[in-house]
Amino acid sequence: MPCRPPRHLSRLDVPEPDVPEPDDAGPAVAFVRPYILTGGRTKATLYLGLETLVSARRPGVPLAGTADTAHQAVIELCVRPVSVAEVAAMMTVPLGVARVLVGDLAQSGVLFVHRPAVTNGVPDAELLARVIDGLHRL
Repeated sequence: MPCRPPRHLSRLDVPEPDVPEPDDAGPAVAFVRPYILTGGRTKATLYLGLETLVSARRPGVPLAGTADTAHQAVIELCVRPVSVAEVAAMMTVPLGVARVLVGDLAQSGVLFVHRPAVTNGVPDAELLARVIDGLHRL
């Protein structure tokens, strides 16, 4: 059942809010829902931690045979090793979207995934030191 205002309020003479005319709306801004970029997929095909570093195998070379600007943007961001979290932040998309895009490119061989040094399931002490140093810089 729809919610209606109380009767005593429905009789009030409330002015209409100022809504700009279409001509006064200013420049059109394209808005794309983030998961449109992944075809609605929310999971990457491989595990990518937010700290996982990725880089383009052939920096500066456009992705051949596709008009997908999202994947091309990821390649351009990965001319030097960057983390998956940095890709998400620089593209202003959720981490899950970045993981899917990066995963697609890694699976196709366009991106190289740098795996951290891990011994018995524990990350390398140097890696942890770099992470802590990076967090202090924020």
